[in-house]
Amino acid sequence: MQSWSVAAIARWLHEQDEVDPDTLRRLAEDRRAGVRRAVAQWQRKKAQEAAQRARWEAMTAWERRLRAEGFVRIAGVDEVGRGPLAGPVVAAAVILPPDAYLPELDDSKKLTPRQRLDLDEAIRRTALAVGIGLATVEEIDELNIYHAARLAMKRAVAQLAPEPDALLLDAMTLPDLAVRQEAVVKGDARSVSIAAASVVAKVARDRMMEAAAHLYPQYGFERNAGYATSEHLAALERYGPCPLHRRSFARVQAAQLAMEWS
Repeated sequence: MQSWSVAAIARWLHEQDEVDPDTLRRLAEDRRAGVRRAVAQWQRKKAQEAAQRARWEAMTAWERRLRAEGFVRIAGVDEVGRGPLAGPVVAAAVILPPDAYLPELDDSKKLTPRQRLDLDEAIRRTALAVGIGLATVEEIDELNIYHAARLAMKRAVAQLAPEPDALLLDAMTLPDLAVRQEAVVKGDARSVSIAAASVVAKVARDRMMEAAAHLYPQYGFERNAGYATSEHLAALERYGPCPLHRRSFARVQAAQLAMEWS
C-alpha cells in the first residue's frame, strides 16, 4: 500500500468493515499525515459503530427475554402529548422483527425533528406492524389526561395486524387487554420497541398540530405543538382558548375566565 495515494488509502479504509491489525498498524505509522488521519477517522467510525451496537443490544434486552419465553409478536407502546394545553394525546404501537437494527433509534425527546422524520420512515419500512391511536380533546377533558392516554394506547394496539402476543409499555399497563404486558420505567430509552413507538407517535402528533396551525394560526401550533411555551401562553391570554384547547387544564381555564371577565 505504500505506493497508493493518500486518497486511495482513505477510500479503501472507508469501504472496510474490518482491517487486519498488522495492516492497520503499518498505516498508522505511515510517514504521510493524510494516511494517519484516515486511519484515525476509520478508528473513530468503528468505535462509534461498536458503541451503537452495544447500546442496541442493551435496548433489546426486554424483547429478547420475552422471545426466550416464547412470545413472538412483541409490540412497544408509547404516547405523546400529555403535557400540552391543546390537541389530542397520540399513541403508537410498533412490532419490530427480531433482526431489526436501527442504530440511531432513541427516545424521541432526544432526537431532532429531522432525525425523528428519518426514523419514522425507517421504522415503518422495517416494522411488522404499526398502529396509531388518539384520544380527543373532549375525551381528555371528560376522562382526565391519564385515562385518555390509556385510551389512545388501547386504540393504537387495536390497529396492529398481526395482533401482538406481548406488550412493552412505558411505565404503565393496560388492564383491559388480555395480553402479556411489561411496564418498563423510562421505557422509551430502554426498549427499542417502545422507543420506536415514541418516535412514530411524536411524528404523527406533530403533523396533526401542524395541520391545526392552518385552522388556528394565532397560537403557533406548528412550532409549539400545543405545549405551554411563552408564545403560546401569550396568544392564549390575548385570544382565549380555541376548540383544540383542553378546558380541564388550569391555564386554559384561567384564560377562558379572563376572556369572560374582560
